[in-house]
Amino acid sequence: MFKVKRTGSWLFAAALAAAVAGVPATAQAQSIDDALAQAYSDNPTLNAARAALRSVNESVPQALSGWRPQIFGRIDVGSQYSHTDPGGSRYRNTASAGISLSQALFRGFRTVNSVRQAEAVVRAERESLRATEQAVLLDAATAYMDVISTTAIVSLRRSSLAFLSEQVRAAQDRFEVGEGTRTDVSQARARYSEAQSDLNLALANVNSARAIYRQVVGSDPKSLSARTSIYGRLPRTLDEGLKLSDSNHPSILAAQHLVDAGTFGVKTIEGELLPTVTVEADLQRQWRPPSSPTTDTVDSASIFGRVSIPLYQGGAVSSRVRQAKEDLGQTQIQLDVARDRIRANVVSAWGQYQAAQASIQAGEDAVAANQLALEGVIEEQRVGQRTTLDVLNAQFDLVNSRVSLISAQRNRTVAAYALISSIGRLTSDQIGLGVARYDETAHYKKVRNSWYGLTTPDGR
Repeated sequence: MFKVKRTGSWLFAAALAAAVAGVPATAQAQSIDDALAQAYSDNPTLNAARAALRSVNESVPQALSGWRPQIFGRIDVGSQYSHTDPGGSRYRNTASAGISLSQALFRGFRTVNSVRQAEAVVRAERESLRATEQAVLLDAATAYMDVISTTAIVSLRRSSLAFLSEQVRAAQDRFEVGEGTRTDVSQARARYSEAQSDLNLALANVNSARAIYRQVVGSDPKSLSARTSIYGRLPRTLDEGLKLSDSNHPSILAAQHLVDAGTFGVKTIEGELLPTVTVEADLQRQWRPPSSPTTDTVDSASIFGRVSIPLYQGGAVSSRVRQAKEDLGQTQIQLDVARDRIRANVVSAWGQYQAAQASIQAGEDAVAANQLALEGVIEEQRVGQRTTLDVLNAQFDLVNSRVSLISAQRNRTVAAYALISSIGRLTSDQIGLGVARYDETAHYKKVRNSWYGLTTPDGR
């Protein structure tokens, strides 16, 4: 028979997990913070989001190119045929080389607004990266707790199976000496078969949890310990959590930056309706020009100021302005949707955490009561006041209450991490992970003012 102590900690489940994993309970364990730190460094979803941010960073130097000159070189080589009467036919080979420059002086504020739009998109992408970081860390915490809880349940199922095996043997012995019935033996064997089925399902759940853990964290789980300091980071009240989420959650901040980007996008397109002022310069040398039969080369240079005033573009620009305004309106609505969604997530996580806490207290009471009940029923069976079925039912209730307690303990920890995520604070620096932080501004600073070059900052 297995016993349990009343405790609100995870020591019971962790000891079971260590026993099933085949490692001593005193061995060096991989903490949940260690797993989250590894996921922060190695998770491919998070690394892909970082790569996406680096790609978006390049939109800023692309927008800044509107301030810079456009320079082109050209080379022309050809032959010209002419026929005059009575002069006859004539061929002349010609070649020319030149360089031209165009510098925009005024583009209807399109460069200014496109740069601001690109910078707003970069800020939004940074917040999206932070949201992905939170999602990955929450997945890692969930996978970590799933491995512990499913492993502990396997240990319970194995203990239950051993207990029922003893009950089958005892029922068979009593039947053989005439103190029991064949019904008692059949009932014990039926419960044993059910327990074997439950164990098989628990083992399958462990394998699934370990596979998900490897997918999210990047390595197989070894010796796990569920001790965590996350509870000290929880908001004290629901109202506090709602206020924190509204001002700090990356999904809301990303939506706000996208609204800014949409506003600048409208202004950028409206700039196409304003005049454009450019300076254009050209330098050329032509060899054996056909218009000058007496010279071998002709050099020419020119510089012009050009003002282009759009009068009518077929209505395309006007349509794009209206379209951009509709897109901006959609983005503003999506900001409201994000606020409502995050608020719902905070309320849900808060409720789940409170429910898990209550379930733990109820589960501890149930385990203690069912333990005493099972011990009493076994003693009463020995004096003939209880049947084998009574013992089996009492043992069944005890196992189920222990499983429920483990699930409640797992749910409390996962709900705590979900609550921290819902207020926007489940990031490596805010929960104090011992890992080198990814600087999302480092790449941006290197490429923002880059005028040329095909090599990325990391050497590719």
